[in-house]
Amino acid sequence: MFNGKTIVIKYGGAAMQSEALNAGMAEDVAGLAASGANVVIVHGGGPEISSLQKSLGAEPVFVDGSRITDEVTMDAALMALCGKVNKELVRLLENSECRAAGISGIDGGILRCVRQSEPDIGFVGEIKKVDTGLLIVLMDSGYVPVVSTVGIGEDGLAYNINADIAAGRIAASLAADHLITISDVPGVMRDAGDPSSIIHEIREEEAEGLIESGIISGGMIPKARGLADAIRRGVGSALIIDGRTPHTLQKWMDGTGAGTRFINGQREH
Repeated sequence: MFNGKTIVIKYGGAAMQSEALNAGMAEDVAGLAASGANVVIVHGGGPEISSLQKSLGAEPVFVDGSRITDEVTMDAALMALCGKVNKELVRLLENSECRAAGISGIDGGILRCVRQSEPDIGFVGEIKKVDTGLLIVLMDSGYVPVVSTVGIGEDGLAYNINADIAAGRIAASLAADHLITISDVPGVMRDAGDPSSIIHEIREEEAEGLIESGIISGGMIPKARGLADAIRRGVGSALIIDGRTPHTLQKWMDGTGAGTRFINGQREH
């Protein structure tokens, strides 16, 4: 079913807090790779960055789900994303007999960006170009690339890039068949405190309206925008599923998982 398919998995920082869940995710990815799928993991690491920020004397501050990133915070992001989180995911994959290579968006110029201006919240990058060359080389060599979302700016500096947005752009540049966001929520909900209010399907053109109405807010904003943008750019399917459920990726593979699917209304008809 997945042989030859390209699947980009965005693994959220908040969904990565359980060793057992992380190990289960690694086993599921190993199964996908063994089935012949080309898998790329794009990861966040928000809790780890926040923890390092606090240890360095800085308090985390967010604007619409994006972290205000000064020099101290950028150092924390580099240490947390490229070091701790990235290599931990590679270790788990290798333990599941899945060949993996941990890289950042700086490597091979995968994520080239400029400083985000609207709003300007420090060393936060807006992606201008995705170079998939290194990703393709790794996949063709039998590796699962594990990408931390730090990019390189036109000024040669490192920039923190929202992992949800980066995953969408990478998926689009690879012409991926599937983009799957694994997070710590069951999906987009009309009432954030009521899992029964989950919206199972959203047309990509509806996303901004749901943001303006406040149904999608906070950290869900970049998730929704990343998934909607991926669909707009031609990715086959894009969805968000609950990473707090054991083997949630396997449930998706089996067709028994739930979540919120983003679709192109015109493409579906």
